[in-house]
Amino acid sequence: MSNTIVPFGPQHPVLPEPIHLDLELDDERVVQALPSIGYVHRGLELLAERHDFTEMAQVAERICGICSFIHSQGYCQGIEQLLGIEAPPRAAYLRTVWAELSRIQSHLLWLGLAADAFGFESLFMQSWRIREAIVDIIEETTGGRVIFGTCKVGGIRKDLDADTVQRVRQRLRDIETGYDELATIFRRDPTVKQRTVGVGLLSGEDAYALGAVGPVIRASGIVRDTRKLGYAAYGELDWEPIVEQAGDCYARCEVRLREISQSFDLIAQCLDRLPSGEIEVSAKGKRPKGEAMFRLEQPRGEVCYYMQANGQKNLERFRVRTPTFANIAPLVHMLKGSELADVPVIVLTIDPCVSCNER
Repeated sequence: MSNTIVPFGPQHPVLPEPIHLDLELDDERVVQALPSIGYVHRGLELLAERHDFTEMAQVAERICGICSFIHSQGYCQGIEQLLGIEAPPRAAYLRTVWAELSRIQSHLLWLGLAADAFGFESLFMQSWRIREAIVDIIEETTGGRVIFGTCKVGGIRKDLDADTVQRVRQRLRDIETGYDELATIFRRDPTVKQRTVGVGLLSGEDAYALGAVGPVIRASGIVRDTRKLGYAAYGELDWEPIVEQAGDCYARCEVRLREISQSFDLIAQCLDRLPSGEIEVSAKGKRPKGEAMFRLEQPRGEVCYYMQANGQKNLERFRVRTPTFANIAPLVHMLKGSELADVPVIVLTIDPCVSCNER
């Protein structure tokens, strides 16, 4: 009896991303999964050749609406490397605050989508209710809810006064209390465990060999977090990467749950140690020349920025390798041998962002 080919996506009632997989099935078991990418290609690399390098920070931020700020941060720090300038300490700390706020809201969004995939609608609504409070803080401190618009070459556009810092600190403490209750449900609820424990297994050896990044590789016991490179303010804060050993869907969920708590702590450290002084250095009259590669930790994992410039106002080359692209090979490996009913949950646990992936 021949196997059946079932198309998964690009539109799917559970999965919010337009990822396309051809699943080869033997009865209800996946024999292999063949991914197709390029469905939403937007030509961002060509835009870099046409726009001023300072303007491209705004374009880079729009690579993804969920992890928008960290994209602009990566672009700006790569350009700063080419220009030979460094953002002031206060700007570095505020960049870290906004990056961690972005990580919290991204993980909460994922938790809600995961709950929706399990059919746990009340947990979905609770996750997004808490996320909305985080987005309110982002709006208060940046003026935007999706696109922050605060990162620029040489520093940041907007500062926070002492009253705002104190208000944000108190609101985050209140939000964290509500989040702890939510995390307890994810960890203990039998519905969540039934759909995730032992599902989508990925060993540490396979995760490393296949180039997994972010929570996917850390859930398989590999300590790899690009923030340990010490960019922005991370080198001055007290923290260690979150690691789990099981390598299944539940472990990937647990890594994100613990990372949210860690992000609350990192933001508190930044606000407590926030330096005084300027928030930007001028890049006026400077032109980037040479090539640079800059790596950051998105909520989904390591993102790499490569830039090549020849001293003109436009970049010569601009390439971005996003974490979803790195996690597609591990995803295909995890899907082999799984049940068809588990495919949406396994796909969700890499937290795919196809607009990031296809740029």
